[in-house]
Amino acid sequence: MQPILVTIGKIHIFSWGLMLAIAVIIAIIGISKLFDQEGYQRDMVLDLVVLCVICGIVGARLAYVFTYEWEAFLAHPLTIFGLQDGGIKGLAWYGALVGGFVAFVIYLRRKELSFWAVADMFAPYLALGYGLVRVGCFLNGCCYGNITDSVCGVVFPLVDAYPRHPTQLYSAGLNILLFIILIRFYPKRKFPGQVFLFYIIGYAIYRFIVEFFRYSEIFVGPLSLGQVYTLGLLLLGVLAYYWQKSRHREVIADEEK
Repeated sequence: MQPILVTIGKIHIFSWGLMLAIAVIIAIIGISKLFDQEGYQRDMVLDLVVLCVICGIVGARLAYVFTYEWEAFLAHPLTIFGLQDGGIKGLAWYGALVGGFVAFVIYLRRKELSFWAVADMFAPYLALGYGLVRVGCFLNGCCYGNITDSVCGVVFPLVDAYPRHPTQLYSAGLNILLFIILIRFYPKRKFPGQVFLFYIIGYAIYRFIVEFFRYSEIFVGPLSLGQVYTLGLLLLGVLAYYWQKSRHREVIADEEK
């Protein structure tokens, strides 16, 4: 594990923060090219990506505190700002999704842009960015898996001496694969929102499976809390997919009359 990659005087470059920065830069470059291709103003990409990242981190912190540190928060409210080790410990992905999504929707409404069209352009880079950040999680030694005796086992010294599933790398590999699938499918999309909704469905399926190997503190029956959230996201994604597909067919039918 290498939580701190470089130290220059009192300045530390954290592995997780660096991977997040790389993910943001790649997303800005990639989405800007799609904006050019689709006739949108690429100048908006930087503002939108940075806004979503900031609001996503805030949402992730709030979700983590309210889920895992509620009692500590009530005793010491300022703990909500306690991001340690480069800002990775104490973040929940679903909070990031909600925080970033709200900022995304508000920005698009103010700019009068199509939500589904822009979401399609963002979707592949959401998958790629998530995969890169999970590499940062591996280097940081967080978000680890359950104890295992398989050949895949990795010891996380900051946790204990037992080999565990490197679920961060499982997540990274599967999300990079999802990126490749989505970016290749993008030119073949048949209705606005199809790429984005494929991302939501693909993420939900991947996450539900990986949760069986990932260490979790909270369970609802036989399922981890993450799996419960994921099932809800999967249901929402499938319903939205067929709703948007049906809606697009109605639009086409009206245009042909």
